[in-house]
Amino acid sequence: MATIDSAPPVARGWRVDPAQRRAVMDAYRLETLRDSPALREITDFAAALCGTPTALVSLIDATHQTFIARTGFEAPEPPVEHSLCAHTMVQDGVLEIPDATSDARFADNPLVTGDMHLRFYAGAPLVSEDGIPLGSLCVLDTTPHPPLTPLQQQGLRVLASNVMARLRDAREGAAWRAAEDAARRAAADSELRFHTLADTMPQMVWSALPDGYHDYYNARWYEFTGVPEGSTDGEAWNGMFHPDDQERAWAAWRHSLTTGEPYQIEYRLRQRDGVYRWVLGRALAIRDAKGRIVRWFGTCTDIHEQKLAAEEREVIAQELSHRIKNIFAVISGLVSFAARSRPELAGVAEDLRQRIAALGRAHDFVRPHSRASQPLLRQDSLRGLLDALFAPYRRDGVAVEIAGDDAAVDDRAATPLALLFHELATNAAKYGALSVEGGRVEVTIARRDRTVTLDWVETGGPPVQPAAEEGFGTQLIELSALRQLGGSVTRDWRPAGLAMRVEVPAASLSRA
Repeated sequence: MATIDSAPPVARGWRVDPAQRRAVMDAYRLETLRDSPALREITDFAAALCGTPTALVSLIDATHQTFIARTGFEAPEPPVEHSLCAHTMVQDGVLEIPDATSDARFADNPLVTGDMHLRFYAGAPLVSEDGIPLGSLCVLDTTPHPPLTPLQQQGLRVLASNVMARLRDAREGAAWRAAEDAARRAAADSELRFHTLADTMPQMVWSALPDGYHDYYNARWYEFTGVPEGSTDGEAWNGMFHPDDQERAWAAWRHSLTTGEPYQIEYRLRQRDGVYRWVLGRALAIRDAKGRIVRWFGTCTDIHEQKLAAEEREVIAQELSHRIKNIFAVISGLVSFAARSRPELAGVAEDLRQRIAALGRAHDFVRPHSRASQPLLRQDSLRGLLDALFAPYRRDGVAVEIAGDDAAVDDRAATPLALLFHELATNAAKYGALSVEGGRVEVTIARRDRTVTLDWVETGGPPVQPAAEEGFGTQLIELSALRQLGGSVTRDWRPAGLAMRVEVPAASLSRA
């Protein structure tokens, strides 16, 4: 009796490790192909092409032979040791047996001598692209046949290639489904981890689709708001805000959706008892490799206590600042009152009173304000501060012009700047460009990376000369610019008027 172990030639990797062959065959997911209509069409056509009643797609491993498609054969698969396909799959071409009783290799095979009465057999090998033999596409008959024609042999090989194409499709489909299942499981696991993490956070957590549709809130959101789960999906979330905050919140959210910029806003959110509490809302866009937004993730943090405390501090600061402003007024009044009894000190007293007034204007600009008393210009604006300091020196028309850049300034720099530019403006009003009709002063601000330069240029005034000796005003300018601001001062006594440059470090003007 011929067997796989003794009779088949060693060709095309038949001695491949059984585990490797099993792994290759398992990758094709053969159970999904059993009795496949597409494979049945191939066996039907193979039988008709070769003029036989039977055609099979036979796959073989170390212990079993499996017919995954069959035409004209209903009996169980024979044992693998009797299989003629085991010989076919290690051939380089079609194995053809016109009459098995006359072939010494198969004359004693039970498929030939037994009830099956196999006589004619022709098979084309089924081999994977990496050379692993898998089985064969074969045609059978119980009567001898003449040899196949070249066209029939070619057709059998082409049909065997089609079988392998179907197997590859099944393998790739199985791999795709496995990858999809793995990705789905990974996504579900990631989603579960995210929800678990989000539900343990003290903040309210939410997410939205790229178009802004809110589709998830964590447990903390529902605990805080007391609304039914899912009731704030979509655009319904905005209804949870205080009516006065809704349009503002919508505008900020639409801006982020349009630009992709981070979303941040403070608003009042209604909690489950109907009371509104201040909340800080933030969100960031998550982008794919091409930079497209795929999701928004956001948080809502309860800041109600901090907000109330900040408002209380602001009220206290405003009250304290208002009292300091009043102190400036009281001191100025005391100086004027004292000067009445000492007429010889009236000039000194007036200079002192004006300096105190300049300090008061600077303080009033940078101090904490209520909404009603807020300056028109930003309180961190150097141009705004200078505009407030020069207000008393402006006559009909613009006598003092501020040009160039702007720079950040805070309360620390306000005092030396007030003293410095008050002295310049006072001197210009007494002796320089502001002392005559048509005289002008232009202050130009130039901001660099680390320095800010202020150029004071007078035009249209009387000719000026440097003072014979350094007076108190000059000393005050030097004190303000050099010692307090850490800068430098250069003067140019031009025929048209004084030109002075003050250069200070930007860090001296603002802590920011």
